[in-house]
Amino acid sequence: MVLSISLVLLLGIGVFLLWKTGYQRILPGIVVCLFGFFLANTGLAPTITGAVSSVAGWISSL
Repeated sequence: MVLSISLVLLLGIGVFLLWKTGYQRILPGIVVCLFGFFLANTGLAPTITGAVSSVAGWISSL
C-alpha cells in the first residue's frame, strides 16, 4: 500500500512537471490516465502490480 501511494505521488509529480514544461499536453494526458484507469480493471492488473513490485524490490536492494 505504501509503495502504490508513493508511486502514484512520484508519477503525479512527473506528469505535472511534463505539463508545466510543455512536453505533455492536457488531452493526451487525459487519454493516458483513462487508459491506466481502465487497464486497472482488467485481468492484467495483478501482473502489472507484480512486475512493479518486483522492480521496486530490486531497486531497493541496490
